[in-house]
Amino acid sequence: MILLVHLLFGALIGKEINNPILAILLAFLGHYLLDLLPHIEYPVNNITEKKWVKSAPDVIRVGLDFLAGIFLILLFSKNQPIIYICAFFAILPDGFSVLGFLLPNKFLEAHSDFHRQKIHFLKNKKISNFWRIFSQIAVAIICIFFLKF
Repeated sequence: MILLVHLLFGALIGKEINNPILAILLAFLGHYLLDLLPHIEYPVNNITEKKWVKSAPDVIRVGLDFLAGIFLILLFSKNQPIIYICAFFAILPDGFSVLGFLLPNKFLEAHSDFHRQKIHFLKNKKISNFWRIFSQIAVAIICIFFLKF
């Protein structure tokens, strides 16, 4: 899933769950739940191949994705701090993957393997891009609807 969808889902959990500790935990675990759905991700090949000189478009793409998610939360939520805390925890697993890529260690490598192999197990299945994109749009629209009301 793209960051925007994870951020919206985490924000919705922060809005709906009254217990902040439970909300944070569910936002974090919600990341893995969303990644079980068939989805498409934009390429960040220059980063994964450590072609740092050519990686600016990848970094910009990720940054714009993040900013779009924050903007939608700002626009459609009541902007309580817990919403942003949960949004942060909802993208934290991807942060662990990036950190493990940049600063390899056993814990982060184990997390990355679990995240890529066990959670993203549909990544290499033959599912059309239509359904992969539709799943993300549907989740985003549902989150926005419930964030607003």
